Amino acid sequence: MKLDAFDAALVRELQQDGRASYQRLAESLGVSREAARARVHRLLESGTVRVVGIVRPWVVGVGAVAHVSLDVEGPGRPAAEVAAARPASSFVSCTAGARAVVAELRVADEAALEREFAVLRSAPGVRGIEVFRCTRLVRDAYSPATDPAGAPEADTDGAPHAPVVPVAPAVTAAPSVERPPAVDEVDRTLLGLLQADGRASFAALAERVGLSQPATRARVLRLLQSGAVHVTGLVDSRAVGVREAVGVGLTVRGGASAAAATVARLPGINYVAAGYGRFDVVCGVDASDRPALLATLDALRASAGVVRLESWYHLEIVKESYTYDLPL
Repeated sequence: MKLDAFDAALVRELQQDGRASYQRLAESLGVSREAARARVHRLLESGTVRVVGIVRPWVVGVGAVAHVSLDVEGPGRPAAEVAAARPASSFVSCTAGARAVVAELRVADEAALEREFAVLRSAPGVRGIEVFRCTRLVRDAYSPATDPAGAPEADTDGAPHAPVVPVAPAVTAAPSVERPPAVDEVDRTLLGLLQADGRASFAALAERVGLSQPATRARVLRLLQSGAVHVTGLVDSRAVGVREAVGVGLTVRGGASAAAATVARLPGINYVAAGYGRFDVVCGVDASDRPALLATLDALRASAGVVRLESWYHLEIVKESYTYDLPL
């Protein structure tokens, strides 16, 4: 399904706040509530858009994140399949870069990370691995790069709507992966339900967790406000014209976190991590065509503190999953 201009505007609203009410969407887009509701349903039913809760890794006990580049002799696909089969891998791609396969690992601690490295080193054709150890997720995949003006509220028929997101505030100060907020079993169940359906009504959520609607609403808003989960619209890239997907590693002068915060503001950047190892900063880039891709790469090269850029083209994304094993 190809998106028209109205669909594209609606998708942008849902990416900012997947739980925005139909009334809020209608006001933002200058249409009737019924028109907004019908178009949202069409996008969801066609599978073009999925509205899901993206749970922050530090909430579920992920204490170690690493980007791994695999040096492979021969075909890269068998090694990519080994990486993709690991529950710890959130992203695996066969690339046209210097290394045939790249993968991101999310695990509890350093010991678990070492075990995953051992598995990757023994994958077919792998001669060695190079590691970027993430210490701060400045912009996680599918997460906003801005601080909302307030917590998103409810989603459906007649429910309270989300406040307007400012156009250009500062980058979100994502907590480091070592400091998870306190969540109890009810919170974990709510997070699992939001992972499956980010627009689930407070009534439906309340029924599943056995609390009143006001108590459930208060918990959901707390989870959203704390940054434990971000509800967003995930879009089939073919529908929005994203044809170029590239990974970028940066070497910077000075603090990696400051440089990462700067590049996270650039158009086309969908993921930014600061750390150490093979690179100081790793980014993900989406572009609709080669000129747009080149513009983003040039903007990265021109960013303050950047002294070297290495990129790799994602020929085939073998795995991309940012969900966690949570109760439903």
